[in-house]
Amino acid sequence: MDTLTLMKNLERPTSKVDVILDTDAYNEIDDQFAIAYMIANYEKLNVKAIYAAPFLNRKSSSPRDGMEKSYNEILKILSLTERTIYLKDSVYRGSGKFLPDEKTPVISPAAEHLAEIAMKYDSDKPLYVVAIGAVTNIASAILLNPKIADNIVVVWLGGNALHWHDTKEFNLYQDVAAARIIFGCGVPLVQLPCMGVVSAFTISEAELAKWLIGKNDICDYLAVNTMEEASGYAKGKPWTRVIWDVTAVAWLIDGRFFGECLEKSPIPEYDGYYARDINRHFIKYVYHINRDSLVEDLFAKLMNL
Repeated sequence: MDTLTLMKNLERPTSKVDVILDTDAYNEIDDQFAIAYMIANYEKLNVKAIYAAPFLNRKSSSPRDGMEKSYNEILKILSLTERTIYLKDSVYRGSGKFLPDEKTPVISPAAEHLAEIAMKYDSDKPLYVVAIGAVTNIASAILLNPKIADNIVVVWLGGNALHWHDTKEFNLYQDVAAARIIFGCGVPLVQLPCMGVVSAFTISEAELAKWLIGKNDICDYLAVNTMEEASGYAKGKPWTRVIWDVTAVAWLIDGRFFGECLEKSPIPEYDGYYARDINRHFIKYVYHINRDSLVEDLFAKLMNL
């Protein structure tokens, strides 16, 4: 892709666009907010599919188990709102493991679907892929069919801020090989870094109780799920919770939520740090979240589901 086309596709779209969401939905409580927020913005986002991404932590026994639990969690979220009936056959299982290296894809229904559907788009009208987990599925699709890198725009919540002391962030560090592919292949990439940027996007128990409880089924689920999760570690103390993943969806909605700039694509190294090369291509880099504006929009949209 030439630089002029890359720059054009790094600009936020102004019309309704086709979107795919790639999510490790069972990993935390924020993916559920992102799924619901994406659905609530149906006037701007035409959701073509949702992929379940692998993860491994205390909530899963293996990356495959994490992916399966995420698949079921996606279906659960979709069942809580009538607007999602049309999506019931558009949820795909993703990778059961992380990439073994930077040349070998992990075959999955999600990777194969993206490798195929992205060929229906082009650089003039790209498919937007919002990723809020390890980017194994997306990297695998690009390895399966490198041509799709010209037909998609990846909006990824992953890695930490460039000024942060390391890159040992969950989404990136679980599959460094996949991250290196996404940062290195030239695909138009919007990065929303976690620590140092999106870490400012928090909500409190009082806000959840006031704005979501009692509004509808999905609002109740999101609020109660978050409160129960927080009670396990806060143990009666005041708390706020970062709902990271909402920001990746929000980037497609409204520019007033963000401060952003162009940066030369960093290189995620296997030692947990970024390398920099001034000869690399540009990415769009989010450096600030306008927290209150985005929370206001999030709550308003969720209450109308």
